[in-house]
Amino acid sequence: MPTGAQLLVRTIRELGISEVFTLVGDHLNEVLLLMPRTGIRVVDMRHESGVTHAADAWARIHRCPSVSIVTGGPGHTNSLTGIAAASLACSPVICISGARPSNLAERGAFQDIDQIGMARPIVKWAAQPPSPSLIPFYLGRAWAEANSGRKGPVHLTIPLDVLTGATDHYVPASPALESTEPQPDSNQIGNALSVLRAAERPVVIAGAGIWWANAESELRDFIERASLPLYTISMARGTVSDDHPLSMGYGDPAINRAAHHAFLEADVVLVLGKRIDHRLGMGGTRMFAPDARFIQVDIHPQELGLNRKLTVSLCAGVKATLQAFLAEIGTPPWAPLPWLDRLQLLRSEWAEMLGAHAQQSGTPLHPATFFAELKKYLPPNALYAWDGGDFVHWGRCILPALRSGGWMRLGPLGAIGSALPHCLALKLAHPDDPVVLFTGDGSLGFYVAELDTAVRHDLPVVVVVGNDSGWGLERELQNASRGTSVACELRHTRYEMIMRGFGGEGEVVDELAQVHPAIERALQSRVPYCLNVVIRGTRSPFTDWQVAARKVGS
Repeated sequence: MPTGAQLLVRTIRELGISEVFTLVGDHLNEVLLLMPRTGIRVVDMRHESGVTHAADAWARIHRCPSVSIVTGGPGHTNSLTGIAAASLACSPVICISGARPSNLAERGAFQDIDQIGMARPIVKWAAQPPSPSLIPFYLGRAWAEANSGRKGPVHLTIPLDVLTGATDHYVPASPALESTEPQPDSNQIGNALSVLRAAERPVVIAGAGIWWANAESELRDFIERASLPLYTISMARGTVSDDHPLSMGYGDPAINRAAHHAFLEADVVLVLGKRIDHRLGMGGTRMFAPDARFIQVDIHPQELGLNRKLTVSLCAGVKATLQAFLAEIGTPPWAPLPWLDRLQLLRSEWAEMLGAHAQQSGTPLHPATFFAELKKYLPPNALYAWDGGDFVHWGRCILPALRSGGWMRLGPLGAIGSALPHCLALKLAHPDDPVVLFTGDGSLGFYVAELDTAVRHDLPVVVVVGNDSGWGLERELQNASRGTSVACELRHTRYEMIMRGFGGEGEVVDELAQVHPAIERALQSRVPYCLNVVIRGTRSPFTDWQVAARKVGS
């Protein structure tokens, strides 16, 4: 008779999952011992939050559910930050936690806490299989919940006795159906195109929905057929390369001032698979003209018109909507508008401004100077994981997004530090491509032990840490508002030596001439490599944006 653990592993494999992220613990041993025998790769990490962050990234990369498994008690509580990050990123992670035997619940057992109650507010669905025979059914339900509609994490708590118990019959998982998206209304398609066709200054803002819907080619064909300027944000970065003539770069005005001016001047805004949220200023007048007309496409009806009145709303999948747009436009394509020349000018002016920052000489290196030099030598197929912090935001301003799926950000929770687990998932998924993490010295400290994970699993990522010996962004914000800072200073730590201690390699970069040879050595290394870049603490455009917002708010 199969045990619950055997049924769990068998069902995971039947669902097409071949990698599981975990950190070992007593509740999991029955499961983990079985996995290598069934062809499941066990990616064991050093912190349970790192486990769920990596599983989140894996789900985003593959556009389908992933699995994290952690032990109960503190293993579960440690995992909650990663689950919350996946929730706000709409990432379909099946988060499994072990637990004390079910017959010891509410009796003062070791590590007995309400795991389902803790997880429920941040997942789409949470449950506990009551018996070994129901594990396949519950796992199949978890898959369906995570992968339906607007995707998101789910949680299963599985007690130890349910895993070790045996059964001679079981309820199988339902077949894993492909997620279906609502189709657009044909009248609304016509209305949307009429509004766009009549516009003098239209812009398109594409978000993560493009990535999840696998709609890259439709998006590119649409902007080309309609001659519309495109701004991308979150997982849409790189879905149409920044070197495309109609791609105007980052759709975040805090990073791209050209986008700020364009949005303020636009008379029609088409938002594809993107919430009109804090990144878009809640649709307010700091970012958009009050009389600008909005068209929004989203599979989640509650998002439509939430923060901004819409002229046309389409509750539909972006892929199907773009296909319908293309069919309606037909041939010949729309003629380009003079507006495109204005946007190219704005983009050139912003590039010149960044270039002026990059001309600053001396040491410590200015972050813009470093990134402008690094840009010359990064290969076009590189994949990037971006953490938080002023150093990183300079890089997001300067480096282009050239590759679909190659621009991994923290997500709306903004859990700094999580980009290190993200970059490990990127490398696991793309073992033959260069993967580069950009992080600050503060952010790296959260999951620094995952450098050991990179070494143990033979993941030769490049870790670029901007070392200004402090929490640079918070230091700038405090100084801007109070003229002083508190709790923002760190030691000048030798992060390249920490990497060596874990079994990788690394070096210090503190002069401009060192950048090219250092990145070449890092990219050619067969082990994880840390570039400890000594930089000056200086306010990034992102932080300037935050400071300006607080002044307006005051």
